[in-house]
Amino acid sequence: MVLEGLGKALRQVLTKVSRSNTVDEALISEVARDIQRALLQADVSVQLALELTNRVKARASSEKPPPGGGVRDFLIRIIYEEIRSILGAERNFEVRPKRVMLVGLFGQGKTTFAGKLARYSQKKGVRADLIAADVHRPAAVDQLEQLARKVNAGFYANRSERRPDVIAREAVERLPATDLLILDTAGRSNLDPELIEEIRKCKETFRPDEVLLVLDAAMGQAAGRSAESFHKAVGLTGVVLTKLDGSAKGGGALSAVARSGAPILFIGTGEHIEDLEKFDPTRFVSRLLGMGDIQSLLERFEALEDRAEAEKAARNLMQGKFTLKDLYTQIDSLTKMGPFSKILSFLPGLAGAKIDEGQVQATQERLRAYRVIMDSMTREEMRDPHIIKGERVQRIARGSGHRPQEVRALLKYYEQTRRAAHGLASNRKLRRQMERQLTAGGGPLSD
Repeated sequence: MVLEGLGKALRQVLTKVSRSNTVDEALISEVARDIQRALLQADVSVQLALELTNRVKARASSEKPPPGGGVRDFLIRIIYEEIRSILGAERNFEVRPKRVMLVGLFGQGKTTFAGKLARYSQKKGVRADLIAADVHRPAAVDQLEQLARKVNAGFYANRSERRPDVIAREAVERLPATDLLILDTAGRSNLDPELIEEIRKCKETFRPDEVLLVLDAAMGQAAGRSAESFHKAVGLTGVVLTKLDGSAKGGGALSAVARSGAPILFIGTGEHIEDLEKFDPTRFVSRLLGMGDIQSLLERFEALEDRAEAEKAARNLMQGKFTLKDLYTQIDSLTKMGPFSKILSFLPGLAGAKIDEGQVQATQERLRAYRVIMDSMTREEMRDPHIIKGERVQRIARGSGHRPQEVRALLKYYEQTRRAAHGLASNRKLRRQMERQLTAGGGPLSD
């Protein structure tokens, strides 16, 4: 989980509040100290941590909960709102045909982010083209070309041209205006006059709709100063924080950039091309505090290419009509939604729970194996699993490269799932609720 240390410390604070007998000055002071300690350990600046905890203390001492509201819940709400306030305003990044220019220092992850953004746009139905304008780092052009191939995006480069602004102009002239154009520029070890002049020329020629600064979260509080400098130099429309998943300084980077005046649009949460999240400060804090984020989980479901099949399988599940084909679709959908540990972090009550990574990995591997085994079955066997016995088990095992015991384990798992589906089908009230949810298109759950 992103910022796991900070999240764990803050969840402990909320637990302390919820279990307290009374909410008095002593508890408020203790809670403020705990929050301050958690923020400082996450590299949030001393001044900001002090300001936040002073606001928590002042509000908790002076404000009264609304009629019918509990004092403990009201204090938790104050803590939530104040932590949310340090992450800046929300700004939406609309994916449509336009021009995006990426800037940043050397080694911050611009080129990798270009590939991630191209993949992100494709999932939103917009084709992207990657433009290589880093003329100083020899491997940059090749790296960007490889990423373009990996995500099936367009690519433009002119290896004989040493002027980035000329490359940008050529790309605009030759690439379709109906695509999202992503310009990857060069970086330096610091923001020197030469770099400023280069990216200003590129901006003048390319005329981007978005100028995004890519920053490594490991910079901590220094990320804020870098954002301010680039903002003054070229006028940023947004910031991307990369490698947030493994950085102990992530809290400092998030809060410092938010105070720089440049909105955070995306966060990188891993090394894979899919590990990119639109930054929503409200939902981010909700997950950080263990309150879950059902909306993000639903959006991941929305992104599935085979959603119609997944919904059909879900309806069969609710109606008690469940075949191996339906099970295959469910497993396929689940694996496309991402790592299990990340999916679990979206669920209320599980976001802050201690998850055994070994068990999660074992479950994920077992479901992948089940899918491979089912690939070796005939259509008849997928429709009617009860015919799979004896020689059929041996044949499926040989064809899938697994042992007969694993084939039988799959059949046992299917039977357990089918029985659970039968129980669900007999619960008419729950069944009607879930069917209404599916009919509504899988949107946010209503109250």
